[in-house]
Amino acid sequence: MATRQPPSTTARPTARLYLVTPALADPQAAADLLGPALAAADVAAVLLRLAPADERTLINRIKEIAPPVQARGAALLIDGHAGLAARAGADGAHLTGIAAVQEALRSLKPERIVGAGGLASRHDAMLAAESGADYVMFGEPDPAGQRPSFEAIRERVEWWAEVFEIPCVAYAASLAEIGELVAAEFIALAPSIVSDPRGPAAAVADAAARLSAESLA
Repeated sequence: MATRQPPSTTARPTARLYLVTPALADPQAAADLLGPALAAADVAAVLLRLAPADERTLINRIKEIAPPVQARGAALLIDGHAGLAARAGADGAHLTGIAAVQEALRSLKPERIVGAGGLASRHDAMLAAESGADYVMFGEPDPAGQRPSFEAIRERVEWWAEVFEIPCVAYAASLAEIGELVAAEFIALAPSIVSDPRGPAAAVADAAARLSAESLA
């Protein structure tokens, strides 16, 4: 079973931000998006989604995008493409579904991060953690854009954070959801948040301010 943690009377640390990009095809577009976002607040990780291309092109994109992200102290994770993460200098990969997670664990651990998403049940989340995933994510949309009810997402995040030591990432589809997900160790900001019309810096600063306000509440 996944490692459970004993009850604690100490306050949990403030959740950290985890940025999810739209599907990117141009390293310059990534720089324009991520540069201001990473400068605006403390960001733990960036989940890089890549537009379809041949393998060499994908590797070259990652190699251009990774250094400035890592220079800011954020981990760069690749959405899928576990086989490219090490070759391109990324810090790890985020996989959808138990089978993909377990396959990636064999090739990426222990040097790199393996994140688990697309977890349809509590059992799937526990299985991913037991297998060696570094975190589990709750609330991200499926390929059709559907996600569980927000109440179900919040309930699962709070259950996991209370019971297990392995971190969870709570996916916020809007800034308004952040305050309800602060039990998680990390809050994933959806691409629509990062691509806010006000600009990525304003959006990330807004998200960080909401986290800070919740930690003081």
